Amino acid sequence: MKIVMMTNTYLPHVGGVARSVSAFTEGYRDQGHRVLVVAPVFPDMPVDEPDVVRIPALQNFNGSDFSVVLPVPGRLDEALDAFEPDIIHAHHPFLIGSTAMRVATERRCPLIFTHHTMYEAYTHYVPGDSPALKRFVVELSTSYANSADRVIAPSDSIAEVLRARGVESPVEVVPTGIDRDAFAAGNGEAFRERAGIDAGARVIGHVGRLAEEKNLDYLGAAMVKAAIQDANIHCLVVGEGPAGEGLEARFAEAGIAGRLHRPGALALPGLADAYDAMDVFAFASHTETQGLVLAEAMAAGVPVVALDAPGAREVVNAQNGRLLPADSDTGAFADRLQSLLAIEGSARSRMQASLAQTADAYSITRCANGALDLYRRSLADTEDRGHSRDDAREAWHGSLRRVQAEWSVIRGMARAAGRALTGEGEPDRGG
Repeated sequence: MKIVMMTNTYLPHVGGVARSVSAFTEGYRDQGHRVLVVAPVFPDMPVDEPDVVRIPALQNFNGSDFSVVLPVPGRLDEALDAFEPDIIHAHHPFLIGSTAMRVATERRCPLIFTHHTMYEAYTHYVPGDSPALKRFVVELSTSYANSADRVIAPSDSIAEVLRARGVESPVEVVPTGIDRDAFAAGNGEAFRERAGIDAGARVIGHVGRLAEEKNLDYLGAAMVKAAIQDANIHCLVVGEGPAGEGLEARFAEAGIAGRLHRPGALALPGLADAYDAMDVFAFASHTETQGLVLAEAMAAGVPVVALDAPGAREVVNAQNGRLLPADSDTGAFADRLQSLLAIEGSARSRMQASLAQTADAYSITRCANGALDLYRRSLADTEDRGHSRDDAREAWHGSLRRVQAEWSVIRGMARAAGRALTGEGEPDRGG
């Protein structure tokens, strides 16, 4: 098959969606399929990227690590003409997602949409965030899903949410796969030496974007409580983002700044080394669609403590970690971290076997095969959905226009408030 992956974020950006698109792309290519990736321009891109079309974009939108894709140049159509796609796979319902819908319609290809993100959890990146905007964003992603031939949910929890919101297109669960062998091959001893972590320390780790929606205030508080109880505990937090400074401040206030280690965002093989340096992995986000980093940690043999939330509950169980009620306090979370750190002997061996079993379930080969089967079925039944798909796509365009209108009002209000506060735009009262 010839598959087009259209995404607002891609390598070298380090994030869940970028890593998902990259993993599936490599998984498909390993099985002999051709893949064309359409993605924004990012700093430090590889010079040579076969079968990748880059679109100009505004970087770090409103302080986030996301990009805003600019109008697509005509050369994309030229690349698609040469590629002759069978499948158009959109990874976002907006920006480049609009282009994906146009391309699928014009070329009569099935449109597949992966609902990677709970988008309403990210509206704080828009000036003047409002409940109305959150509602519109939910409507937008739901309408987009109904315009697709099939929808991929990364977990059962998200599939249930989408159906409850009114998604009528077929929704199927296909988790993002991981390169199990790569994450099992890390050198934690070497990483600890580079990071200045004693070989005998007990390390609580975390990997992810350091942002408000990841519940890092809670996670930092739990880490600090665990570290205060045991002077041999160090914390390793891999990733970048605006919440990093707050995390450092929390450790400094507790007088243990030297036991927080932040190497920044990492890619393989350095990321595998970081996982292997950890003894337990901590995860407190409520906004995930799939706990991809949880599967990565388990592939490295690291048990997980997480809050019961979408994305985590499908991966973590009593055999490979600890799943706490979503409303657990930070003290309870710290206690679970301590209890996992204390597991040794035969109990630790049993847990390692369960971790390996979970990692196998998320292998990229297995997950890619599931997605490829979905593509084949979509190709077989595309003709049956023509009229209903057209109606759904018009509904999506209506949702998009309402979101744009809301955003315009918010920006106008923000500008007016700014002018009022600074005195700009006041009429000239001079003589």
